[in-house]
Amino acid sequence: MSRQLTQLRNIGIIAHIDAGKTTVTERMLFHSGAKHRVGEVDKGTTETDADPEEQERGITIYSACVTFPWKDVVINLLDTPGHVDFTAEVERCLRVLDGAVVVFSAREGVEAQSETVWRQANKYGVSRIAFINKMDREGANFEGTVQEMRRRLGAHPLVLQIPMGQGPAHGREPFIGVIDLVRMKQLKFDSAQGGAQGGQSVQESSIPAEWQDAADAWREEMLDSLYQFSDEMMELAVQEQPIPEALIRRVIRDATLHQQIQPVLCGSALHGVGVQPILDAVAAYLPSPADMPAVKGADPRHPDRSLSRSADPREPFCGLVFKILPAKTGDVYWIRIYSGELHANSRAYNPRLDQKENVAQLWQIHVTQRVREGQMPVAQAGDIVAVIGPRHSITGDTLCDAKQSLLLESIEFPETVMSMAIEPESSLERKKLAETLEMMKRQDPTFRAEESEETGQTLISGMGELHLEVIKHRLLRDFKLNAKVHKPRVSYRETIEKSVEVTGECHRQIAGQQLFASLTVRLEPVADGVGMSVQNRAAGDALPVEFLQAAIEELRALTVGGGLIGGFPLARIRVTILGGEASIELSNETAFRIAAAEAFEQGLRQGGPVLLEPVMKLSITTPEEYVGDFVADIQQRRGVVVDTEFRGSVASVEAQVPLAELFGYSGAMRSLSQGRAGCSMEPLHYAPAPPQVAAQFGQ
Repeated sequence: MSRQLTQLRNIGIIAHIDAGKTTVTERMLFHSGAKHRVGEVDKGTTETDADPEEQERGITIYSACVTFPWKDVVINLLDTPGHVDFTAEVERCLRVLDGAVVVFSAREGVEAQSETVWRQANKYGVSRIAFINKMDREGANFEGTVQEMRRRLGAHPLVLQIPMGQGPAHGREPFIGVIDLVRMKQLKFDSAQGGAQGGQSVQESSIPAEWQDAADAWREEMLDSLYQFSDEMMELAVQEQPIPEALIRRVIRDATLHQQIQPVLCGSALHGVGVQPILDAVAAYLPSPADMPAVKGADPRHPDRSLSRSADPREPFCGLVFKILPAKTGDVYWIRIYSGELHANSRAYNPRLDQKENVAQLWQIHVTQRVREGQMPVAQAGDIVAVIGPRHSITGDTLCDAKQSLLLESIEFPETVMSMAIEPESSLERKKLAETLEMMKRQDPTFRAEESEETGQTLISGMGELHLEVIKHRLLRDFKLNAKVHKPRVSYRETIEKSVEVTGECHRQIAGQQLFASLTVRLEPVADGVGMSVQNRAAGDALPVEFLQAAIEELRALTVGGGLIGGFPLARIRVTILGGEASIELSNETAFRIAAAEAFEQGLRQGGPVLLEPVMKLSITTPEEYVGDFVADIQQRRGVVVDTEFRGSVASVEAQVPLAELFGYSGAMRSLSQGRAGCSMEPLHYAPAPPQVAAQFGQ
């Protein structure tokens, strides 16, 4: 068990869009021998971008898993999307991974989505190494990117390689290779001779004289950083003794596993420069399942009691469902096994549902396809496998041993910010649409679909314009639905302006019986989050328990309803029961439900309804000469520029802009910059909308 587990690496490739994640993955597969030709993103021939939509757009939309050997380790690698609309794919992958390779572009440095994925990795305690890609591009800046990692990410980069030159061949010192600071060797790759398929062989030699001073300075900085993690290294340094390479590697690994440092490498994945050292670093520095602490969870029968499982096949089985691929013949469940063994033709227990699920088949995951050679009789702790058989579990569910059950922490996904209506053209299409949407909801936890009772339209919601566009294409093109799709619209919320205390009463005659109830509640706006809460602060004997419970249930049901402005979902309101009156003869649960409903409506009116709109964090990278045009455009869109940073001839503008003003922004951005700018946006928070926006909905 120990030997096999220590030879396994469960890692992800994460980065901002266009930093080169998929190209790095392709190169890894090629150099490991898993592929005989390097696929190219621009030609739609990459292994992990198998979906037609991904090939057409040249971006990753769905996370994909590939398994391949490298020297004496086996790597399970998840390639993730870089576009913020598909951030759920990154979230769920990082939840189950042990390590990650974070890719940065040497030209653009740390970008908006780089910050997002770094925060997600921090959240789940994922050890990582950094690869500064595109060192051969015009404007590449290795040292500037390392400094940005420190400043913008709060990272602790440890430079293990430095580039020999930066930029293309016509530059002053073109990028020709890298210097390994651990072994103090020059590494050159045969990219020039091999073209797109180059980089297969690595030539190792002594460091040229003109690079020796730079290499010595960077190595000294690397060792200075490592002394704080090793007394043995410090003693050798004080005695001016040479420090063994094995000791340096051991200290780097230990500090990386404890997330005290992030080793930094560099190269150009497109030309095959520097990819083998990444694989070596994955094997040498990123954790195996055996290095990870025992996974913790709750006892389903005693939720206050904590349980743990270590990565050992002899422990009771425990795993987490982190992705579902719907299929008419049976959904495929991607599961990370944390402990024990999972056998084909067995049953596993879902503690959330309190029911057992069938495990008919186990498969080794390879992208989105199942290959016959990949079927497995048993999977063990540390494995990531595809399971066919379960029917009721959803993303984030735990599957475990029924006799020794454990409930792992689920996966939280962000709220949707944009929706659009879709109308089927016939009743037959309506049934087909409902089945298709259910299937898509199982696959994508950030996708929502519900039917409007007022209009009969089906509203589908997602994380942004691109997300909804991909969904629309799948519905119309892949599933061949005959439906009319309307323009996207913003997902507003409603809250109240001020805190109020109100009393709702029931003086009604129902079915010949006179009813009475009085309930006093306080409604108050809450600054953080978007959720609603109901709590009881009434004196212990103020009301009978069953009446109080009925009032609480009614208030909770009302909090998931709509507000008074446009019927949008309520948010950021805390409802507190303060007290009430009851009559022995005239009060019952129905009376208190009526009183609670009246108090709630009064509170909404007296508290002053407020419309909340989603505000996006907009990050723009543009040539310096267009900055003024972008700032003026952002201000016209009711936006606020938060920060402007210049990096050579390129500027980075960060702004906060209401989502309603950003429809079609990619086209406007191209127009403002003659197609030379790029942007990304992600949900930031909800903020009060101005009166003119609320007026559109009759207020």
